[in-house]
Amino acid sequence: MLDFLNDLLWGKVLIAVLIGLGLWFTLASRLVQFRYFGRMFSILRASEAQRDKHGHLSSFQALLLSVAGRVGGGNIAGVAVALTLGGPGAIFWMWVVGLMGMATSFFECTLAQAYKKNDSDGTYRGGPAYYIRRGLGKHWTWLASLYSVLLLVTFGFGFTAMQSYSVAASFEDAFGIPVYHTGIGLALIVGLIIFGGVKRIARVSEILVPVMALGYLSITLVVLGMHADRIPDVLTLIFKSAFGLEPAIGGGIGAAILMGVKRGLFSNEAGLGSAPNVAAVAYVPHPAAQGVVQSFSVFIDTIILCSCTALLILLSGVYDPATAGQHGGVALTQIALADHVGEWGRSFVSVALLLFGFSTILYNYYLGENSLSYFREGSATLLNSFRVALICLCCWGAIMDLGTVFAFADVTMGLLALANLLALALLFPRGLRLMKDYDRQLKAGIAHPVFDAKQFADMNVDASAWQLEPEHQAQLESQRRG
Repeated sequence: MLDFLNDLLWGKVLIAVLIGLGLWFTLASRLVQFRYFGRMFSILRASEAQRDKHGHLSSFQALLLSVAGRVGGGNIAGVAVALTLGGPGAIFWMWVVGLMGMATSFFECTLAQAYKKNDSDGTYRGGPAYYIRRGLGKHWTWLASLYSVLLLVTFGFGFTAMQSYSVAASFEDAFGIPVYHTGIGLALIVGLIIFGGVKRIARVSEILVPVMALGYLSITLVVLGMHADRIPDVLTLIFKSAFGLEPAIGGGIGAAILMGVKRGLFSNEAGLGSAPNVAAVAYVPHPAAQGVVQSFSVFIDTIILCSCTALLILLSGVYDPATAGQHGGVALTQIALADHVGEWGRSFVSVALLLFGFSTILYNYYLGENSLSYFREGSATLLNSFRVALICLCCWGAIMDLGTVFAFADVTMGLLALANLLALALLFPRGLRLMKDYDRQLKAGIAHPVFDAKQFADMNVDASAWQLEPEHQAQLESQRRG
């Protein structure tokens, strides 16, 4: 049954929906992900200055928290799996999903900001469940509830076990450390952090994510520099394989599209609705500003880091489509790097995967917490029970054969994407309206547009969550007088 559902979801439905909606969002928004690519840096600078004055989580912290989740095992193991089963052409389709996904991420994160609510500890909370309930109305409460359950099952449980398994297996291969030792160590460190809440998770991510991303990027850039003359040939191979112009590798063009879309979504999460849960926690003066920032995190994940792993493997002397399936996803990446730089490359990948997996587990925890809060906000017993369960999952996932869990998580991830994409399609006119308000202010010469919740009262936004800081309130009053 799981195989049948996976084939149906990923082989037919989601390929059409993801690419179709991504293309629609891209064209209808006049290429929003490319038009505002450069603005991301000015938004982040302004948000960091804001954080110096006020106690909110900044746009930069929210970005790093989402990158912590997006940049994980999918960048190391997932790309290797895509190459093994789909051939080099799968990488091209990962790029397509990533570029279209930047527009999808812009709109889902903009809507999450617009429909966020105040939390009891002074932070914000939001995500698809909130914009479904408030944006679509009470008749769609069932969809918001279904989404929250799927989010909890997929990220809070399934993906947490998968990350623990990947890290433990990698450490056993590289260092000979028993998997249960890695699982226990991971559980202890995760437990110390998650009991501190989202602010502590954000602080840890602010340090960890740049270190791990830049470290992995640096070593891959060194490898690419060593083989710069061969990069054009590898890129040509990727493009030809994507359209069946090379001899069938890894299952032909059908497998290339299937694995590219599937692993691309798993890696960058655009359309899943997971990142909007994090995007909503930031203080920004306009919802679209965080949409711009979050679309950039998809670029970091898929276009930069996934490409680095793909080139790392394809430039190595160990990649052979006929034998690649003999190695697991992580092992293939480890062997490829070791071929480039020596045996220490195997250990480097294990350490990188540990950092990636650790940050992703923290991210998964927050998504699970957000799901529970949708049903019962402020329940310390429920929250602590989930924390204990997640710590146990870190241990259990490290020692179990997770074949069935992987298949189950793929199904729930597909259903999660469908639920969120349905809501996005219905709410797209509102997302477009928010984008046009942002466009209008920029054209009027306003460097950092401000959201006037009163003008969007018909959208049922929570005005209490849009209490602007004094400088932004003064800017808004000036606009109203003008």
